Parts: sequence; C-alpha cells; structure tokens
Amino acid sequence: MKTILMCLALAFVTTSVSAQKYFTKTAKIDFFSHTDMEDIKAASSQVTSIIDFGTGDVVFKMQVKTFQFPKALMQEHFNEKYLESDKFPQADFKGKIVSGAVDPTKDGNYKVNVKGDLTIHGVTKNYSTTGTITVSGGKVTLLAKFPIKLADHGVKIPGAVKDNISETVDVTVNADYAVLNK
Repeated sequence: MKTILMCLALAFVTTSVSAQKYFTKTAKIDFFSHTDMEDIKAASSQVTSIIDFGTGDVVFKMQVKTFQFPKALMQEHFNEKYLESDKFPQADFKGKIVSGAVDPTKDGNYKVNVKGDLTIHGVTKNYSTTGTITVSGGKVTLLAKFPIKLADHGVKIPGAVKDNISETVDVTVNADYAVLNK
C-alpha cells in the first residue's frame, strides 16, 4: 500500500512540476530587412511572454513603440508611417506547441513546432514555425526565427522607398523565462 501511495505522490509531483508556467517581461524580438539599397534592423527587449508546459500555450505581447532603431528617423517612420503605432499600439502572438514535448525539469535542447495567431498592425494571420527550447540549470530559454510578409499584415510601403524596405522581414525571438510563481 505504501508503494502505491508513493507512486501516486511521485506522479502528482511530477505532473505539477511539468505543468508549471514560465514567464518573462524581457523577451527580445529583433527584425531585419535587407535590400540592395539598405539594411534595416530594430529590437525590443520589453516583450512579455508566458509558456505553459502543461497545456503547450505560448503567448507574447509587446508595445510596438518599444522597437529601437539605430537611426531616429527610421524609428519615427516605422511608428508613424508603417506600423501606425498610435492606432495599433500592440502586437501579440497566441499559439500552442503542437509537437515536441518539453520537460522543464530536465536539462536539454528541445525542438518544438509552434502554431498560432500573430497580430500586427491590427491584422491577424496564422503562423507555424519551429524553435528550440533550452533547459539548463532550471532556466528555460526559447529561440525562434521566422519570416513575416509585411503585406500580410496590411503594412504598406510607399513607392518612393520600396527599394529600401524588403517585402519580407526576418523576425528573431529570444526569451529567457523563470517559473511563474502564483
């Protein structure tokens, strides 16, 4: 009887630990646009994210104005003309890990496939991408890279600068998570 109770207790503890939620307020999102005329890059490290390994849910939220550019004029044009940050202040992703089990209690690199809805510029589009979740010494890190077509999100590039901005930008996500304590 003691063995059965010990097994049940161990199963409960293991399930509770692996169902933990992980959280960050400092995820980093970079984007990069390359053309023969100009490279454009920006980054924000003020992105909030949560991963629930019990359900596979993955959520990212950010204020668009937190993107920082090397040139102030690029940042101004990005916010005023392209992303219209006053009108569409937030971007978010709500998705799920659809393949690739992760055990946040065991160190290792876990390849995952994530599918969900990305909303930028008020337009939501479904995306599917791969990423790597690394568990090391109790710390959880997510790294993913995927392309976004600006037109898919209603972002218009004026003809005068169409040669300076790529139609597709590469987005890189890098997030270091900690256990979410309730």
